[in-house]
Amino acid sequence: MTAALQALETLSIAERVQVVEDLWDSIARSNANLPVRTWQKDELARRKARYLQNPDAGETWDQVKQSILELR
Repeated sequence: MTAALQALETLSIAERVQVVEDLWDSIARSNANLPVRTWQKDELARRKARYLQNPDAGETWDQVKQSILELR
């Protein structure tokens, strides 16, 4: 385990979650040109084709959120 990871483990869960969010934000700001793997491109193409065949098959975000809230 690295020293940085050991230091992070001394933080509370809430503080560690905040560190993760801050790390993701810093990655997004960097405009890094991350490679997209072939299987990821294939999956995106498959999902797009499925959507184009039946664009009404999914649920809206509000419907999904309501379903999640009902599970509580």
